[in-house]
Amino acid sequence: MKCISVFTNNFELFSDIFEQVLESPPGENEDLVIEGITVSGSGDLPDQYIERMRVKPEVVVMREKERNITILQHGNVFEICLPVEEEAPAV
Repeated sequence: MKCISVFTNNFELFSDIFEQVLESPPGENEDLVIEGITVSGSGDLPDQYIERMRVKPEVVVMREKERNITILQHGNVFEICLPVEEEAPAV
């Protein structure tokens, strides 16, 4: 999974920029500022990361089933976890 970190604890602001972040995500180790909020490409996540975070009481887990997106909120950050599209094998 790929991870995009959005540095805010304000759910309303996060919601306002969520689609914009998905349309123009930052590259790995790249920071963008959207409407005054820093958005960072955090790279790949290990498969177990979401399960490890899910059991922590301070972490809120949200799912968008249609696009298979998981959003983790803890502290002052939202982490958008996106599935990585499988590349077709070369023939």
